[in-house]
Formats: sequence, structure tokens, C-alpha cells
Amino acid sequence: MSSTLSQQSNDSSFKDVLEELKWRGLVALSTDEEELRKALTSGSITYYCGFDPTAASLHLGNLVQLLTMRRLQLAGHKPLALIGGSTGLVGDPRPTAERTLNTRETVEEWVEKLGKQAARFLSFEGDNAARMVNNLDWTAPISAIDFLREIGKHFRVGKMLSKDAVSARLNSEHGISYTEFSYQILQGLDFLELFRRYDCVLQTGGSDQWGNLTSGTDLIHKVEGKSAHILATPLITNSDGKKFGKSEGNAVWLDSEFTSPYAFYQFWLNVEDADVVDRLKVFTFLTRAEIDELEQQTVAAPHLRAAQKRLAFEVTALVHSPEEAQAAIDASAALFGMGELSALDASTLRSALGELPNVEAALSTPIASLLVDTGLVASLSAGRRAIAEGGVYLNNVKVEDEAAVLDDFIQQEFAVLRRGKKTLAGIFKK
Repeated sequence: MSSTLSQQSNDSSFKDVLEELKWRGLVALSTDEEELRKALTSGSITYYCGFDPTAASLHLGNLVQLLTMRRLQLAGHKPLALIGGSTGLVGDPRPTAERTLNTRETVEEWVEKLGKQAARFLSFEGDNAARMVNNLDWTAPISAIDFLREIGKHFRVGKMLSKDAVSARLNSEHGISYTEFSYQILQGLDFLELFRRYDCVLQTGGSDQWGNLTSGTDLIHKVEGKSAHILATPLITNSDGKKFGKSEGNAVWLDSEFTSPYAFYQFWLNVEDADVVDRLKVFTFLTRAEIDELEQQTVAAPHLRAAQKRLAFEVTALVHSPEEAQAAIDASAALFGMGELSALDASTLRSALGELPNVEAALSTPIASLLVDTGLVASLSAGRRAIAEGGVYLNNVKVEDEAAVLDDFIQQEFAVLRRGKKTLAGIFKK
């Protein structure tokens, strides 16, 4: 078990895990709440959450589910992390248009990547060790005839049409294919199979998947004559109502190849005051007392951004490592003149500068020209004036001469251009 996992625990101030999940804002919908509570407090149960390989990395929405799974595991329950090798070949219906189907080879590659990512957030040791499962294992052997006879016969078209995702597509200009229409049957089959194989009695997922989630409980009831549970987390939104984790249409990824640890840290550091307490509840294992204290600090001294700094460190350490989180802090300090740029490792500095306005340049390029090229000033005359006024820094050293040129690269690869205290740009060696 990783040191991060070994340090995690639920908050003992709550009477049970469901109460803590509700306080953290992680329960939007569920089947019979009292029956669910009874199941969660009467012994160890097996539960699952599914992740479809529709991209090469998990994202913040998936992180909500993984941390919910971890909290249930810390309460003594057994997690099954399902990577959808078969459902990933189909794709659940999006509200707008049909998904582009990926090749089998691509889906297989992404199944492996997502499995490794998901595994980092759960413990695979002890009496309630996690298990990875792939729904291709039980769907691949089924013939089309058997699928229709044994599973399809339990689904009523009228009810399938009423599901939100399906009805939204039916009312759109794109319509919906039979492929995506059938997704809910496949997800229902997953729950039935896990119920049979592992006595799995709870599925967790996002509230926007409620229609797919209930297909499983309905199928278990019809085929086995037994009940199972669902716990759906809310869609995480900002205080302005916008979907959280989307920036100019791009998701915040858990894989460092797609969102660098530095960019990841900065994302959390920039959370608004109105949202930071909710983010601490959902995305960290801090206790209620710790979060209450950070909330008070935000009210008393919002300019210090104590809650955002703690949030950024905790989540970056969780997703990447404490070392990567500290490297992001050090990089931020160094970029703004409060640390040695030369002490930063090349990958951290490259990631940090990649998030800034940046250009490629060669030695001897005039600093005034670089100010224009990076957008820090509007014209050469404005650049020279900024230098003359003493407000321009190259690699944290004040530029004194209006005719100064780029004369050094950090680690023979980078330079940092700064105007004033807070406006930065990156220079990459051409």
C-alpha cells in the first residue's frame, strides 16, 4: 500500500460512512436510504463503480467516484473497480451527438491505462482488498441470440426510452443509434454479473447516470428476485452553476501527460472562495474540524488563500505525489522571484512555462522584442519604457539596459521573463 493510502482515514466524528458522505455533498440520489444505511453498517458489503475507456486518462469526474469508493473501503467495504472493456467499445449516450467509436486496439490500450490509474486510489491488501474487473470478460462469450433471450427480454422499450440521456437524444436532430440505446442493457448486465460472481449489492456513480444505474437494480430484481442498492453522487458544479473541472472545454486529467502536476496544482489554487470548502469536502480526506478551520480562515483573511493552498497541496499529493505537489509550490515561488529558478528540475520548469505565454527565441534576441513577442507589452517602445522604469526581470534579475539582450538560458533550455510582480512569460531555446 502506498504511503498516501496508508495515511487516509474517514472522520470518526460521524456516526457512519453514509453520514460522512452526505456531509461531504456526495449523495445526490440513492435507493432506499435507510436500507442502504443498514447494509453499510451491518457488516462488510461488496460494491462497484464503472469507468469506461473513452479517453487515455481519467479526469476529475472520475476522481469523485474513486474517492467515494475509497471512503467506502475505509469503512470496511470491498470495492470492485470495473474498467469497461465492452461498454467502452459502445459508449454511453451523450446528450448531444453520437460518440465516435474507437478501435478495439485503442480501447484495449486505454483499459490498461485506466486500470493502472484507478488502482492507485484503492488498497489491494487486507480483508476488504479491492479487485479490478473488466466487463469484456463476461460479455465477449455471449452470443447475440443469448444476449437478447437472456438479458434483453427483461427490458421494456418504453422504460428505456424514458431515460434522460435517451430522451434527450431522441429529441435532438442527431437521434440515437441502436448501439448507444443498448448501453443501459450492458450496464445492467454488469451489475447482475457482479451480483452473481461477488455478491456485489451496491453500485456507485454520477447522478447523470441514474438511468443506467437503475437498469442494474431492475435487472437483479427481475432475474434474481432480490434487491440491490445505488448511491449516486451529484454533478460537481461551481457556484456560478458551470460544470466543475472544465476549462475552455478541456477536462482536467489525472495523467501527468495531459495535465502536468504544475498545471494541476494551479487549477486547485485558483478555486474561488465560494467553492473552496465544497472542494475540500469532496476531494480531500481532511476532517470536518480541519475543513471548518480553513473555512474560518477564508472568511477572516481571504487574501491569504489558506484553504486554496491546502486544497491544491492535498489533491496534487493525492493524484501525483507529495513530492510533485512540493515541486509545484517551489516552481510557483521561483517564477515570482522567491526562489532559485536553477534549483528546479527541468520537467517541472518546462511544465510551468508551458502554462504561461511563451515563445521560442535564440540568444542575443533583444529583451524589448521578447516583451512584445510574449504579449507582456504592446510595442517595442512600451517594452523599452518598462525596462527603463525598472519593472522587467529576466530569470529573476532586473534588466537595467533598454538595449539588453537574452544572454543566458536556465539549464541551457529555458528563460523566464517577468514584468512587474505578477506578469510572466516563458522563453524556450530555439
